[in-house]
Amino acid sequence: MRFFSLLLLVGSMAMSVQAADAQNWLSRLLKAEQRQSFQGVFVYERNGSFSTHAIWHQAGQNDGESRERLLRLDGAPVEVMRVNGRLKCGSSAVADQLIEGEGPWPPRPLDPQKLAEWYEIRMVGESRVAGRSAVVLTILPRDQYRYGFELHLDQETSLPLKSLLLNEKGQLLERLQFTQLDTSTPLTKDKLEPGPACQPVAVLQTSTPKQGAWRSEWLPPGFTLRSMHTQPSPVSGENITYLMYGDGLARFSVFIEPLHSALVEDARSQLGPTVVVSKRISTADGDMMVTVIGEVPLGTAERIVLSIRASEEQADR
Repeated sequence: MRFFSLLLLVGSMAMSVQAADAQNWLSRLLKAEQRQSFQGVFVYERNGSFSTHAIWHQAGQNDGESRERLLRLDGAPVEVMRVNGRLKCGSSAVADQLIEGEGPWPPRPLDPQKLAEWYEIRMVGESRVAGRSAVVLTILPRDQYRYGFELHLDQETSLPLKSLLLNEKGQLLERLQFTQLDTSTPLTKDKLEPGPACQPVAVLQTSTPKQGAWRSEWLPPGFTLRSMHTQPSPVSGENITYLMYGDGLARFSVFIEPLHSALVEDARSQLGPTVVVSKRISTADGDMMVTVIGEVPLGTAERIVLSIRASEEQADR
């Protein structure tokens, strides 16, 4: 019995050390994305569809601004430019649809300590991606409200070389994988300037969470409101309220649009990791369509959309 107790103790100690090492790698990843400039090419896979993208990332230096440019290399050219993590412009095909935090390379405000509350973080081995040695981390959800991740981090710089999004059965939902990564060649000015097709993205109003007219009565544990915007719909011209929530890895967005007399039915769909759930609700200002879009399980999105309320409704209770 003492022998087996000793084995259990040693195993527990090994898992604690492994978890600490994994969190250390996540901390290094956070610093690398803030301080390390790089350029490269990555493949993005979703629902069996592949696209190839070039990226140029200039880290902020001496309190200067960070700049990041993405350009799709196959099919119609699509370009996105971010400055200090905020979307500055996008090609006309996506400019009206993209808001900060969306797309195949979204900024994620990692906090390893908080993530450990909602995910089990493990080091599981080593790999080689884009000709570079990497360590492999798994980030497994502790509940049914989010998906898991597998990260391959560059051993030299701690940058992510490959990211896999996995469902509860371990099936692949989304892949982002570098085929080329250069961290030593200085970035030239022309690589960091957007092309003429990159149109400015207009955001009419930005509010803090406390100033918002909308709120969710239920959120999965660990998710918080990261940003709130109002901008015109590219279809109806009506102002749409946009709320973005995240837990540091997973994210989803809530869109609220006035319907007036429009006949729109409730809907639910899933394409790869992305779910879309829409529901018509009645308010003092008329009917609204609430839509949740994000990389969360369908059941999570459905529960969120049912919990959206106008803030004045909360005040009246």
